[in-house]
Amino acid sequence: MTTLALPAARFTDLPAAEWIKLRSLRSTSWALGSSAFAVIAFNANAARADYADYPGYGRVVQENFLSWALRDAFTQGAAMILVLAAASIGAVTVVGEYATGLIRTTFTAVPDRRALMAAKVAVVTAVMTVYGAVVAGASFAATQVILDGRGQGVPIGHPGALRVVMASALLAPVCALVGMGLGALIRHSATTMVVHVFVLLFLPSFITERYHWTACIRNALPFTAWSRLVDIDYGHRPYTLASRWPTTVTGGWIVFGAWALVAAIVTVVAVDRRDV
Repeated sequence: MTTLALPAARFTDLPAAEWIKLRSLRSTSWALGSSAFAVIAFNANAARADYADYPGYGRVVQENFLSWALRDAFTQGAAMILVLAAASIGAVTVVGEYATGLIRTTFTAVPDRRALMAAKVAVVTAVMTVYGAVVAGASFAATQVILDGRGQGVPIGHPGALRVVMASALLAPVCALVGMGLGALIRHSATTMVVHVFVLLFLPSFITERYHWTACIRNALPFTAWSRLVDIDYGHRPYTLASRWPTTVTGGWIVFGAWALVAAIVTVVAVDRRDV
């Protein structure tokens, strides 16, 4: 009896298969939906608090309140929630298949591991970019509507506003890719979660800016880069101090791109070079 060989999967088929796997998981939908709601609610609550407290703010704060409006558009607390959610979702797309053993079936169906992981990276990047854009855009719209009650809301065309929205939106795919890279290296759910929380959230607060070399390390971390990108008045407000060795806006975008690129490469190469 002659056995017909099945045709090899085309690369164009792989993203479709990865998309089906991603959207078929209930946990993914719940994680995306609940985290989006939490982020938008967190930002809206910050704007509500500033709306209520605005009459009691001093003259200096009121004169510079437009920068506060952009700060409320995407707060640091909301960014932490976004980082945790995005990195966790990215990690699960890799680690989940190893935990269930499905990865063996996947590699049997698609022996070209690099093409498979490249497709997974492409799908996660696209999904998390849309997710970040929706969350950042909705947060901006909601917070500025609230602050408009005091005449302090800003339009998207206000200097720096678009940068705040774009940086906050792109924080999602960057962190998701970092989660994927760590998942490909570690392949253990709990350990991957601990490491990505440490790298993305705890490490920036542990490293001091007192010395030049430590400041350079701190500025090279994604969360610090995001903080610099969304702070449109960095070093110019009379009631804040800038770092002795500050990063630049261009440097912030470079950090985003470098982390995303390296994480994507690690995801593809690590899986290809290691046994299941």
